[in-house]
Amino acid sequence: MPRLLAALLASLPLSVLAQALDRVEPPFWWAGMKDTHLQLMVHGQDIATLAPRIAYPGVTLRSVTQVSNRNYVFIDLDVTPEAKPGAFDIRFEGKRALTYRYQLLARQPGSAERQGFSPRDAIYQVMPDRWANGDPSNDTVPGMPDKFSRVDGGRHGGDIQGMIDHLGYIEQLGFTQLWPTPLVENNMPGYSYHGYAATDFYKIDARYGRNEDYVRLSSEARKHGIGIIQDVVLNHIGSGHWWMRDMPMPDWLNYGGKFVPTGHQRMTLQDPYASRQDSANFTQGWFVQSMPDMNQANPLVANYLTQNSIWWIEYAGLAGLRIDTFSYSDPRFLSEYTRRITQEYPHLNMVGEEWSKYPTVVARWQQDKQNFDGYRAYMPSMMDFPLNEAVRTSLGEAKESLTPMYEVLSMDYLYPHPEQLVLFEGNHDMARTFSVLHVDVGLWKMAMIHLMTAPRIPQFYYGSEILMTSATGERNDNSYRHDFPGGWAGDAVNAFTGAGLTPRQREAQEFIRKLTTWRKTATAVHGGRTTHFAPENNTYVMFRWDEKHKLMVAFNKNDKAVALPLARFGEMLGGVRAGTDVLTGQRHELTRELQLPAKSALILDLTQ
Repeated sequence: MPRLLAALLASLPLSVLAQALDRVEPPFWWAGMKDTHLQLMVHGQDIATLAPRIAYPGVTLRSVTQVSNRNYVFIDLDVTPEAKPGAFDIRFEGKRALTYRYQLLARQPGSAERQGFSPRDAIYQVMPDRWANGDPSNDTVPGMPDKFSRVDGGRHGGDIQGMIDHLGYIEQLGFTQLWPTPLVENNMPGYSYHGYAATDFYKIDARYGRNEDYVRLSSEARKHGIGIIQDVVLNHIGSGHWWMRDMPMPDWLNYGGKFVPTGHQRMTLQDPYASRQDSANFTQGWFVQSMPDMNQANPLVANYLTQNSIWWIEYAGLAGLRIDTFSYSDPRFLSEYTRRITQEYPHLNMVGEEWSKYPTVVARWQQDKQNFDGYRAYMPSMMDFPLNEAVRTSLGEAKESLTPMYEVLSMDYLYPHPEQLVLFEGNHDMARTFSVLHVDVGLWKMAMIHLMTAPRIPQFYYGSEILMTSATGERNDNSYRHDFPGGWAGDAVNAFTGAGLTPRQREAQEFIRKLTTWRKTATAVHGGRTTHFAPENNTYVMFRWDEKHKLMVAFNKNDKAVALPLARFGEMLGGVRAGTDVLTGQRHELTRELQLPAKSALILDLTQ
C-alpha cells in the first residue's frame, strides 16, 4: 500500500502536490552550477509552522530562515557537484504535512562559457508592445486591467511572437543582438506597457506570451545569429506585485514600505562631502508611489534578485543583461550581484544604466575601476550617456562645434575598459535622434557613422532606420514610442517589407544595412586602437586601426563642402596615397586634401 501511494503521489501534478503552497521560487534549478548555494523562497499559509525535510543524493538542507511573516520560509540548500538532474520531494512536516516536487534540470552544454555581447556586436533595441503584434489573441487577457488600446499610453498589442516573426528583418539590417524592454509580468492598473513595474519576476507577461515563448524567441534568434539581452529591474517593483498583498518582512522595501521619493542626487554616492541622509535617500527613495523601492541591503532580497537573474540567463539562454536604473540600488548589493553573475558566467556581458553626462559618474561602476573610496564594481559595461549627449549637442545645436564629442571621448582614461561601453543613438526614454538633429538626413548619417565607428559597442533604437520622429523639448514618452509601421495587420506602411516607405526612408534603411553589415568584418572597429585630432572649422577626424586595417573617419558639420587639408594627419597617413569609401566603393586620393561634402561623414579604408 505505501508503494502504491508513493506511485500515485509521484504521478500527480505539482499543483496537486503543493496545493497549500502559493509559490516556491526559483520554481526549478540546475545541477552543476558553480555556486552550489540555492535559496528557496516558500510562500504558503502558516508554512513557517512546518519543518522542511529533503532526502536526495548530493542535495543538503543547510538551514531554514524564518521571518516575521509566518507565511514565508527561506530554505538554503547545498546542491553539490554530485547532485544529478532529477526530481526530489521537499516534505513539510508538523501538525499537517505537505509535499512539493522540486526539479534539478541538466544544463545545456557550454552554458557556463556562453559568450556575451562585445564590440563585435551591434544591438537593436525594441519596445515589444510597440514593435509587432504577432498574436492578436493575447491583446487583452482576463484579469489584467490594463487593456488593449492603441492610443498613447495604452497596450498596443506587440508581443514575443511579433519579435520572432521579424528576426529576419533584424538580421538583414545587420544587427547581432536584440534588447527588448522588460517582458516580465506588469499586471498594473494602467500604463504598464513599458515593463518597468514588475508584478512577478518569474513570469512573462501574458500579453507578450508565455515563458516558453521567451525561450523560443532566444532559440530562434540564435538561428539568425542574434543574441537576446534581457532588461532587468533590480531597483523597484510595481505596486501590483504579489508581495504587496503579503509582504515577507517589514524591511523588504525601503522606508518600511512607505512612499518617500528619491531626490535623484546620484553625485552623493561619490561625493566626499555628501551627507548620509542625501546618499541614503538616493538609493532608498522611490521613483513614484506606484513603484515600491526594493531594499537590497536585506540579504534575502539581495539573494532573491541575484538568483532570479541567474535563473533567466540559464533558462532562456541569454547573451547578456541590461540593468535598469543601475546606481539606484544598494551599492554593496550591486558589487556582489555583478560578482556572482560574473563568477557563474565569466564571458557574459552586462550593461548598466547610469543616466549622467559626467564620465566620472559612469566610470565608477565599471569593472576594475580604482575608486577613491575603495568601492569595487564587477560591471563589464555601462551605457555611455556622456558621449550620447555630446554627440547630440555637437550635431544638434547649430552654434555648437564638434568639440563636445571630441572632448568626451578624450576622457576615456577615466574608464578601465572604455571599448566595452555601450554607445547608443537613442532609446525609449529620449527624443528621437532624427528629430533632435532637426530632421536633417546629413546630420543623422553623421551620428550613425560615429555610432558605428567609435571605440564602443553600438546600440540602435527601433525605427531610427526609417527616420522616425518624436517631440523634442519637454519629455514626451508617447512620442518616443510610436508603433513600428508594418507590425500590425492593416498598416498602410510596412517597414519590414518596404511597402509605403518614402524614398528618403528607404535610403536611410539601406544606409543602416550597409553600415552595420560592413561593421561585422571591420576588425579595426571591433578592437583596434584610436587616434583622433581636435576639431577645426567644424570638421573632426578619427582613425581606427589594427594589424590588418586602418580606417579614417572624417566629419564635416558645415553647411557647405570643405576641402580638408591632409598635412595635419601625416602621423596616421604616412605612406598612404588613397582610401576607399567603405559604403560606396569610391576611391579618394589622399595627397594634399580630401573633399568632404556638406554635413557628411566619410569612412575610408586605408589598407594598402
